[in-house]
Amino acid sequence: MPVPAPLKSLLQCTILHAMASSDITLEAVPSIGEVSPEDWDACANPGKACNGHDAGTSSALPGDSLGLLKPAYNPFVSHAFLSAVEKSGSATIRTGWGPRHLVAKLDGRVAGVVPCYLKSHSQGEYVFDRGWADAYERAGGRYYPKLQVSVPFTPATGPRLLVRDGVDRERISEALASGLVALCGVSKASAVHVTFAREAEWKLLAKHGFLQRTDQQFHWHNDGFASFDDFLATLNSRHRKSIKRERRDALAAGITIHWLTGKDITEDAWDAFFMFYMETGSRKWGRPYLTREFFSLIGETMSEDVLLVMARRNGRWIAGAINFIGSDTLFGRNWGAVEHHPFLHFEVCYYQAIDFAIKRGLKHVEAGAQGEHKIARGYLPQTTHSAHFIADPGLRRAIDDYLKRERAYVAETGRELAELGPFRKGIDEVP
Repeated sequence: MPVPAPLKSLLQCTILHAMASSDITLEAVPSIGEVSPEDWDACANPGKACNGHDAGTSSALPGDSLGLLKPAYNPFVSHAFLSAVEKSGSATIRTGWGPRHLVAKLDGRVAGVVPCYLKSHSQGEYVFDRGWADAYERAGGRYYPKLQVSVPFTPATGPRLLVRDGVDRERISEALASGLVALCGVSKASAVHVTFAREAEWKLLAKHGFLQRTDQQFHWHNDGFASFDDFLATLNSRHRKSIKRERRDALAAGITIHWLTGKDITEDAWDAFFMFYMETGSRKWGRPYLTREFFSLIGETMSEDVLLVMARRNGRWIAGAINFIGSDTLFGRNWGAVEHHPFLHFEVCYYQAIDFAIKRGLKHVEAGAQGEHKIARGYLPQTTHSAHFIADPGLRRAIDDYLKRERAYVAETGRELAELGPFRKGIDEVP
């Protein structure tokens, strides 16, 4: 869709904001293509070779007392992933995701970036604010457009204020946080929502007037297991027997499981997986978010970061799940099937992910949003963080009051759910 002329001028303008030093400039760009892959990835994953999966961390930097140092390679904030959602037509102005990526330059060189979108709806975010929108519009306000700092359609925690190595990380992070507030005003947006941020960023944004929100997911943690059986040995007998039965029953109809990554992921495999994705997405959302082209693009540019867990029966693919591989985390994303068998979802999405993480030596598996049923399968509650700058003072006060109560509820629920975990509680229980 062509960008209207007035909007073009807005996007190409440099946002001037009062800062300690005039050598930092901030600019909003209408496409990630306006930032080179080298510059973007130097900020998004400093010290990391994309597709490298090295387990190290970036070297210690001066000015990092806020704990903003990048701990690991995150595939979702890479130029390849974000470019794929734009080029494929999945996240564009037409679909309500107008890119407004914030770029900080220090002495003319890209020093920091923020993946940001001007949105006309609240779909594909997984941090729900529709109640806020309804209340504000009933009161006569205009909730949309709003700014969304996130990875489209991806409920996975990761860095949001992306800063290059070799610069003062705190200074650039503070500039980016201030720039988001300025961009909110320039864009005439109702708010800036920074979702699935790291806790250190969440705290920094609070200093800039962002309200703090928490929620909960369920993650699996690798305690140095050498095998799936090692993991099972940490569970109480009831859950251990249940998982063994589920894994056995999932494959009872002659189903085999296959891991595809790198060059093993062919266009035929993508065709099959896209069919699964469309079947599930059409049932759950009405209109799936990602286009078929998206999967081909990530297959071309980041296939080593992708794990397809595919189920086969009678010579054809019948189900599958897509995962993305970070340096210490396996991120489970989408699942679908054209044949439905008992416990196959659990096997493909949860147990195979644990198996892969153990074999790769990954520390965590994040299995996506929601799902208390994951607890019985070894995935425990994990707090997630989002930050929200609300421009209207009245709406801000109402949301602030609501979030105080919501944070207390999330914390208490997390404590209660953790107690329901399947792990052995006493040393006297024999595996």
